[in-house]
Amino acid sequence: MTDLKLLALDQDDLDVVSATTQDAVIRVPDMGFARSDRRFALLMNRYAWEADTEAGRGQRKRTALHFEHVTDVRAAGIDLNAQEGVLELLTIRFEEKDAPAGTVMMRFAGGGTVALEVECLEARLKDLGAAWAAKARPTHVLDGETA
Repeated sequence: MTDLKLLALDQDDLDVVSATTQDAVIRVPDMGFARSDRRFALLMNRYAWEADTEAGRGQRKRTALHFEHVTDVRAAGIDLNAQEGVLELLTIRFEEKDAPAGTVMMRFAGGGTVALEVECLEARLKDLGAAWAAKARPTHVLDGETA
């Protein structure tokens, strides 16, 4: 399967990135804000939904995601000092406030969030080549039913 390389400049683009990274696993030390570069970056092991089959387990891919033009970062419900901490990414949304500026909101399982204040939306996702068989296909409980 071909490695993904995506660019998001608006909410529609970010919806694709969000769907692609749903259920990605991220170690807390693998994300950070480079204030002088105005960049927030994270490395993840994303579940490759595009390679998923009902019969198989699917695969995970090592992937980088970074946001440009970041002026501030806030985290809630996440211990940023947890060297062994692991997060599961659920969604990424963009709320425009003073066009083109706004807030990128990343929501994680368990209720944690990371909010990025950006001058404008610019996100880049790139698979880094490494891929391996997933241990299991991610599932979610929606209103008492497994999806």
